[in-house]
Amino acid sequence: MDQASLGRRAEQTIAVGSKSFASAARLFRPAMRRDVMLLYTWCRHCDDVTDGQQLGHGRGLPAEPKALAALKQNSLDALAGQPLADLAWQALAEVGRRHDLSPALIEDHLKGFELDAHGWRPDTFEQTLEYCYFVAGAVGIMMARIMAVRDHDTLLRACDLGMGFQLTNIARDIVEDARVGRCYLPGQWLDQAGLTVDELARTDRQPAVYPLACHLVAAAEPYYRSADVGIVALPARAGWAIATASDVYRDIGRTIASAGPQVLGRRVSTARSKKLWRIMTGAGQILAARFRRTPDFSRTGLWTPDAERSTTNGRGAGASRDHATA
Repeated sequence: MDQASLGRRAEQTIAVGSKSFASAARLFRPAMRRDVMLLYTWCRHCDDVTDGQQLGHGRGLPAEPKALAALKQNSLDALAGQPLADLAWQALAEVGRRHDLSPALIEDHLKGFELDAHGWRPDTFEQTLEYCYFVAGAVGIMMARIMAVRDHDTLLRACDLGMGFQLTNIARDIVEDARVGRCYLPGQWLDQAGLTVDELARTDRQPAVYPLACHLVAAAEPYYRSADVGIVALPARAGWAIATASDVYRDIGRTIASAGPQVLGRRVSTARSKKLWRIMTGAGQILAARFRRTPDFSRTGLWTPDAERSTTNGRGAGASRDHATA
């Protein structure tokens, strides 16, 4: 597939699969925007295969073990420069070649899809955080590498942004997930609230479920605040794009936290006018940061992946858990 066609098809994929991120992605300079969209294309394909979806829409049967094994092998082959002809593999091969993406990060991301396909549910909040790393934190690190980030601290801040995104997603989708038998709320939280997974989608149980959604929103905030420190270290246009995406997602969390129990079961999103506003405020945030020293935000207490997996091209033994927050 020629480079122009690859870029056009990746842009079409993100336009359909994620309108929010597509808006923010337009703020990148062209070459970086193309590579961000290529990585998104592969991620979107993995998600679709796992959930039986088409560009994030609909829901079919979960992937069989054979399909998951093929997904992993095809991904690693693409990263090694031997991609199949399909768009997802061509996209991963190109972006992996340009930015030396780690096979360990690819495998970590795929672990999240494997957990989904096997009907996994967390018992503890630390396990929820580990899942957030697999499905979103690892992607944050890969995205940062596309943005020329190589220092360990900034890569961890990029991971934190992905963690914040996923915690917000979980809070927003509690009811939607429960309807298809999924739950990412820790079993310990459900026990303390006197809830079962089967009750999460019931309207009469919304008053009991809602505090758990708010707890997730609150838990996401330290990760967003940590990510703010890393955003300032990005190239100006990349920082603008990421600051915009961060604020759009934080607005989803703010809506959940302020709307009351009736918000459960609704697909909370950010209006187009609010997204345009966040594009402007994101620019202001980056400009202001260029003229002042950005206050540090300690990562103490935040979930942290193993350093070898997050910053090198090696294959580690697995994500580690230095700290957890509850």
